[in-house]
Amino acid sequence: MLTDVQIAQNASMLPIKDVAGQIGLSEDDLELYGKYKAKISLETIRRLENNQDGKLILVTAINPTPAGEGKTTTMIGLAQAMNKIGKKTIVAMREPSLGPCFGIKGGAAGGGYAQVVPMEDINLHFTGDIHAITTANNLISAMLDNSLQQGNPLNIDERQIVWKRVVDLNDRALRHIVVGLGGKANGVPREDGFDITVASEIMGILCLANDLSDLKSRVARIIVAYTRDGNPVTVEDLKATGAVTLLLKDAIKPNLVQTLDHTPVFVHGGPFANIAHGCNSVMATKLALKLAPYTVTEAGFGADLGAEKFLDIKCRQAGLKPDAVVIVATVRALKMHGGMDKKELANENLEALRKGIANLEKHIENIAKYGLPAIVAINAFPTDTKAELDLLEEICNAKGVKVALSEVWAKGADGGIELANGLIDLLENKESNFKPIYDLNLPIEEKIKTIAREIYGADDVIFTKKAKTNIKKLTDLGLDKLPICIAKTQYSLSDDASLLGRPTGFNIEINDLIPNTGSGFLVAISGDIMRMPGLPKVPAANNMDILEDGEIVGLF
Repeated sequence: MLTDVQIAQNASMLPIKDVAGQIGLSEDDLELYGKYKAKISLETIRRLENNQDGKLILVTAINPTPAGEGKTTTMIGLAQAMNKIGKKTIVAMREPSLGPCFGIKGGAAGGGYAQVVPMEDINLHFTGDIHAITTANNLISAMLDNSLQQGNPLNIDERQIVWKRVVDLNDRALRHIVVGLGGKANGVPREDGFDITVASEIMGILCLANDLSDLKSRVARIIVAYTRDGNPVTVEDLKATGAVTLLLKDAIKPNLVQTLDHTPVFVHGGPFANIAHGCNSVMATKLALKLAPYTVTEAGFGADLGAEKFLDIKCRQAGLKPDAVVIVATVRALKMHGGMDKKELANENLEALRKGIANLEKHIENIAKYGLPAIVAINAFPTDTKAELDLLEEICNAKGVKVALSEVWAKGADGGIELANGLIDLLENKESNFKPIYDLNLPIEEKIKTIAREIYGADDVIFTKKAKTNIKKLTDLGLDKLPICIAKTQYSLSDDASLLGRPTGFNIEINDLIPNTGSGFLVAISGDIMRMPGLPKVPAANNMDILEDGEIVGLF
């Protein structure tokens, strides 16, 4: 059996200018990065602003498990299948990070015969967007530390600096560090730390900005620290707004690539839904809507994290109205949610499946709360039995939701025809009545409680003393009308990663509130969320190599 990277390397790619031609773009609209990658110029984006929008389809999933769900693979295969049945479709997807690539690799560019190519480039440096974000973020840190060094004219309280440095690698040794050691010439000593680049506020800003001007104003609003009097210090106060925006001038432009069968794909922004924003950029999504009758996009992790942020933050800020949602699940993962051990998943177990389906049922209910029609996509595995698939379909149908079997990993577009037809039927017969789950005018605590109760199924929310202090502080600063971005584990509906399925009788604990005024939301920290992950015992990097002739192996 061929690996993902081998399948990708065997693909016959079209020149990217030919892929662009499929959606009405000429070579003059492109800024080429070699033969198979391009950015779309800002002039082109402005020219297309008045085009009619197509339909927007969100792909989400159950809570992820080590058994795998295949959300990205399903999204790509669905788009391929849509084009095959004559429904012109563009993919708008998130850009992978080097951190996970070399730590615990995810399905960044899909898999099997539902992949985005050039796969190696996308999973490595691509067009340099994430490197630009890293540099822009760290310029702010350098300017802040220089301000302290030059007499601290802004009266910054060194104990209340909230801005961190970032790097696009998993490196736990950088979580907590001290900078400025080695004498007066080397700066002012203080505690600091690194987050992973894609968890940074700069990433959130890049994803949510409507254009270069909006990006610039968002950068200016970033709170980096507080004065000794308790007033916020912003990037604008550091006089760094222009330089930071300049570093992002190319990164803001959406990247165009293709699937294995040449379906156009915008890859731009957004990986982590449990820390940052977790969705494809607003600019790429809006551009796709202007260029095709159908746009398929995704949000990070399960519907409790990625979809919630997509619907309550991105859609609200960008004025987007989704038309339908695809919820991806696998029989294997549902059995794991039902208590089965990973080593036993090849065995039929209807009892475990029935128990695990409760997780899927909750996500179906959540999507309905937003007024959105949904279809369940079952990402097929050879070990799935007829009895298991029948049970899954029976329970979903009882919820008023159709099920479609997806075999896109093995068959590409042909394996997604059933799902594509099911989606078209849904779009034609079910109306979207989209509305966010909470009102922005509610107090901060009530917005958090609404998400926890309605989306997670929690009984209540417990706020620590630190969280309560920060809520009051943010309210006094007039930031209480911002949406909420809850950072919690992706593995459970609760904030305890070990509670699989559909847990009940639990509370959500919020231990901190962090203002992301540039992104335009407040980050509520629940549980032990690492903004700088570490490497596992056996990093994915151990299996990667490049051969003498330049062939890449081990990337997946």
